[in-house]
Amino acid sequence: MENTFFSSPIVSVDWLKENLNNDKLILLNATISNPNAKGVEEDNLQIKGSRFFDLGNNFSDTSSGLPHTMVTPEVFQEEVRKLGINQDSIIVVYDKLGIFSSPRVWWMFKAMGFQNIAVLDGGYPAWKNSGGEVEEIEKKEYSLGNFEAKYHYNAFCDKKYVKDTIDELMITTCDARPEGRFCGTTPEPRPGLRGGHIPNSVNIPFTSIIKDGKIVSKEELEKAFAGISKTHELIFSCGSGVTACILALAATILGYEDITVYDGSWSEWGIPSDLPVVEGK
Repeated sequence: MENTFFSSPIVSVDWLKENLNNDKLILLNATISNPNAKGVEEDNLQIKGSRFFDLGNNFSDTSSGLPHTMVTPEVFQEEVRKLGINQDSIIVVYDKLGIFSSPRVWWMFKAMGFQNIAVLDGGYPAWKNSGGEVEEIEKKEYSLGNFEAKYHYNAFCDKKYVKDTIDELMITTCDARPEGRFCGTTPEPRPGLRGGHIPNSVNIPFTSIIKDGKIVSKEELEKAFAGISKTHELIFSCGSGVTACILALAATILGYEDITVYDGSWSEWGIPSDLPVVEGK
């Protein structure tokens, strides 16, 4: 799933400023709230000219009983067209936490076969700090786009696939949750879930590969992924399928190609059941 327009899955604020006049460029504001984030500016502002990508509602299957579950290709296509997005659009997606929910949207588009999308490194805070123009968020309607969803079914996986591949030596499951939750020493924020992690999974907390709202250097990413072969298939998991996509973004930067995201993640696996759970490291 290589980009065709972008040379990297992330772009800088400087790049965005230089390309703002491209008539095919569409800015997506993919902000969702993070109750664990502190010091985040709560306002009704966004980068000027953005379109709001409603990840929590329009682009999540709210009937699944799990947070942020991927919608069907048909629903995704319909909602994306309502945002005025075309097959030849060039998309930059960002969020107000720097990098939090925007990689989820990036991965969703990639899953739908769309290549011309990148994440704004540093997101809204970096844009605002650079003196970039902002505006009030308003509900708008756009001319229907001609976007076509061509779903890659291996982009997301379910709990059966994760369970069936636990002992596969060429498949590595990476968990983006904080170490305490991975080890089961810190309670899960969602009530009723077990503590611990999927057997044989490794812990790469998403916060360890972000500094000041931006992805760390390639050298630091290499250290975070040390020991994980590029010949392995990688399954990324987290609390609800959002920050797992930050790891997917990092892995793509490093050149990993065989990547899938466990959509249900710990919100599903952690429900009391016969699915195996390991505590400790």
